[in-house]
Amino acid sequence: MKDIIDLYRNVVIQIATPYSTGTGFYIKDSNLIVTNEHVVRDNAEVVVDGGGFPKQLVKVIFIDPKYDIAFLESPQGAELPTVSLGTDRILHEGDQVIAIGHPLGLKYSATNGIVSNTRHEIGGILYIQHDAALSPGNSGGPLVNGDGEVVGINTFIMRDGNSIGFSLPVRYLAATIAEFIAAGKTGSTRCTSCSNLVFEDTIENGYCPYCGAKVQMPAKLDVYEPTGISKTIEEIITNGGYNVRLARVGPNKWEIAKGSAKISISYHEKTGLITGDAYLCILPKENIKPLYEYLLRQNYKTEGLTFSIREQDIILSLLIFDRYFNADTGFQLIQHLFEKADFYDNILVEQYGARWKQESV
Repeated sequence: MKDIIDLYRNVVIQIATPYSTGTGFYIKDSNLIVTNEHVVRDNAEVVVDGGGFPKQLVKVIFIDPKYDIAFLESPQGAELPTVSLGTDRILHEGDQVIAIGHPLGLKYSATNGIVSNTRHEIGGILYIQHDAALSPGNSGGPLVNGDGEVVGINTFIMRDGNSIGFSLPVRYLAATIAEFIAAGKTGSTRCTSCSNLVFEDTIENGYCPYCGAKVQMPAKLDVYEPTGISKTIEEIITNGGYNVRLARVGPNKWEIAKGSAKISISYHEKTGLITGDAYLCILPKENIKPLYEYLLRQNYKTEGLTFSIREQDIILSLLIFDRYFNADTGFQLIQHLFEKADFYDNILVEQYGARWKQESV
């Protein structure tokens, strides 16, 4: 199992939009990223991040609301391994499977499970039912058999169902890929009424040319426009010289790289809090006391910012209430966090033995 999990480490991709986060996986033979339609819904482009390429924006080139499948263009600069599509028809109840993805916005997770039903029917579509743990963010990731082949797309879980998960069988995916590639076009959708693929050059004023049902093309989706506090935060990020579209990683959440630090900004609407967390580096393995003493001294001296430890991560944080937040004060406070993050991580590593985050892997 370890070899399979290692193989998929650079195949499984984290996907983020202004509305949600999820998972996808790369199929080299067709040069596509596969995910669920509901992961990328209402987005013409999404942010993808993986171990074999830099974080970047890619276009959504196919959406299939009927089978909950979407295809994304392949990332630039990617050198990704090959994985095979298996066949769900040889799956049996009791077979072991692995669900791989990025649950809850975390980086790469694999859970083992057992198939309990290979033909669970919902809305005329058959699903693989299993008990490999799935969480929000796993959607769109691969379900893999013991031979390392993709046998399904992890799609949804049963609410309060004690780890009952459902994956779309790979036969639906294989058929959709074949149909999409045979057309030799991009920018398409499946009509939920007649099930035909509709392309940008065949759509008739927003309607399916086969049955007349209304369909939505990926390229025609509305561009996301933030409002209120989120709009102000995005203006601050843009004025700081960062690509705000690339920074979006879910509802009211942004991530930015500043030097060696990763800075996460979140707006919590229910509490009215805006938080900025700069993940600087990792605790040293020994002689930790001097570092703790230094952090405590800096907490006393540093106005408006606070050091904390979360597991092994050393974090520098900013906290603001939205009623005190505007473009001018917000820009100053967030820029202050960025500058201090870039300043402190070098001190912690060079003088106190902390480790850069990439060294901890």
